Amino acid sequence: MECVFGLVGKGFALVVSDTSAVHSILVHKSDEDKIMKLDDYKLMGASGEAGDRVQFTEYIQKNVALYQYRNGIPLTTAAAANFTRGELATALRKNPYTVNILLAGYDKETGPSLYYIDYIASLHKVDKAAFGYGSYFSLAMMDRHYHRDMTLEEAVELVDKCIIEIRSRLVVAPPNFVIKIVDEGGARELHRRYSIGDAPLAAE
Repeated sequence: MECVFGLVGKGFALVVSDTSAVHSILVHKSDEDKIMKLDDYKLMGASGEAGDRVQFTEYIQKNVALYQYRNGIPLTTAAAANFTRGELATALRKNPYTVNILLAGYDKETGPSLYYIDYIASLHKVDKAAFGYGSYFSLAMMDRHYHRDMTLEEAVELVDKCIIEIRSRLVVAPPNFVIKIVDEGGARELHRRYSIGDAPLAAE
């Protein structure tokens, strides 16, 4: 029951993911971080088979770092997204990865951006996107409430609405979520949302 979604606001991009590691009817852990920091200004949220997700995101992270080491400059968000798409497309014809990706980044020239990359190597630049069973509800909420140039407070409020909807609609809903942001200050964790029994949704 994975849920990964993201959106672009005024001067920032958010990526949100559940933190459950589940196989069949078993919950292995509830603090799995599915949003990887590629570099100081890029985040990669991923859903899919656990092994593919971890292996592929680590592979992309190390190659982004290698490019910066060799050339002295980091990849732009668009370049990182196209590199990721290319690697998925290459693997698709050999040994495909079952992984879907939301890549968020911030560039000084172009500002924040969000890229949707699915397991068959489709790439789209978007304002909002979602993967997993939670996408049925989070996309509906974002379609209704999202608007361009959202403030951070508005974006977090919308994220909370999506989480509440996911928890109330899914039969087996993930209890915990992590919210990460990338803006001119860099990529970092913003908030965590815990199950209602542990803490109020809006409490930090």
